Amino acid sequence: MANDSEVAGVWVDAGISGKRADNRPELQAVLEACCSEGGLLVVYSLSRLARSTADTLEIAGRLEAAGADLVSLSEKIDTSSAAGKMLFRLLAVLAEFERDLVSERTKAALSHKKRKGERTGEVPFGFCLAADGVRLERDENESRIIELIQSLRDQGLSYAAIAAELDAAGMAPKKASKWNAMTVRNIVLRPA
Repeated sequence: MANDSEVAGVWVDAGISGKRADNRPELQAVLEACCSEGGLLVVYSLSRLARSTADTLEIAGRLEAAGADLVSLSEKIDTSSAAGKMLFRLLAVLAEFERDLVSERTKAALSHKKRKGERTGEVPFGFCLAADGVRLERDENESRIIELIQSLRDQGLSYAAIAAELDAAGMAPKKASKWNAMTVRNIVLRPA
């Protein structure tokens, strides 16, 4: 079916994550064009179309209801046949499964690094990077500031009032020039 088709246009959502279909204006535009003309949507890969099974199946349902079809070049899928539709749905589930596996592995690796006292991103206030460049060590000066923050909070001061106190005392935050209420709040609520 795809061999007899003419290319009507090229739509690209450059720099936009494929995790959600509803925030991709070019995807929405091509779906509208295909559905209004009963055309054929050709994608390089299903993973470039959508990353969730729900979005992928919603797109397929929308195309099918409008009499339009979907072709994926990488997976060699053409939804104009029953076998193509079945394979499409199967691969949509597998693509979401792979995304979920990557997410699980990443969370597990970060959790493992945290348990070992290793850095997993920015060095949090109250810590500094050890000489090995991997482990976190307690920063005594920042730890004293954290104790002061907790003490001021226990006295009933608001986060904004604590930030003002720290600025007035010349106690600098890790990255900014001044304290703000949100930074103080995050330190107060951070697990020990």
